[in-house]
Amino acid sequence: MNHVGPRLLKWLRGGERPQPCAAQPSAVSRSSRHSTGLAEFTRLLSTRENASVLDLGPTSSANISFLTGFGGRVCNEDIVHASREARYMTKQEDGSLALDTQRFFSENLGQPAQQFDAVLCWDVADYLIEPLVKPMVERLQHLLKPKGVLLAFFHTNEAGPEHAPARYHIISGEFLDLEPRHDLRRQRVFNNRHVENLFKGYSSLKFFLARDHVREVLAIR
Repeated sequence: MNHVGPRLLKWLRGGERPQPCAAQPSAVSRSSRHSTGLAEFTRLLSTRENASVLDLGPTSSANISFLTGFGGRVCNEDIVHASREARYMTKQEDGSLALDTQRFFSENLGQPAQQFDAVLCWDVADYLIEPLVKPMVERLQHLLKPKGVLLAFFHTNEAGPEHAPARYHIISGEFLDLEPRHDLRRQRVFNNRHVENLFKGYSSLKFFLARDHVREVLAIR
């Protein structure tokens, strides 16, 4: 039986072209949205020299181009996609399958402490299975440098056709392109108290409620 070791990650700099995770649909199918949280994230990122950023969404050449414009590097981990890999599932005594969280985190988000100036968490927490959410947020706190910044999105209503899963592409310091995804199902809806408890180890939180029923959260380590 072949053993699969820890995931190898590639640091990306400006001008590099990553291989896409899947075929890119036509840009016509995309929509755009303004993000006050992204604007604040961008402002804070611009104050750091050679900033290193962790992007937890699918690989996006637009994100890499924008983020490396600050002179630093970008590391990409599609954490939701990784959590669905069959090799992380183990059979329980009753015959059911459960995700092996210990193995998952031994092979994902395994970078050294205080590696990143910023993290783009997007709406990952809405789509991860419950056992991974709190450990992931704690791991991200461990990976952030002091005063590092994290941006996360939380949908404030139940899933509907107008709030389908999306892949986020940065088109400017405050605007995003949303590319529809058809391979995800939302796991939960967080309220303010749940979000505050989730980030209780961080030094500060700032909330922005967007018109499209998305709560944008800026967390500072």
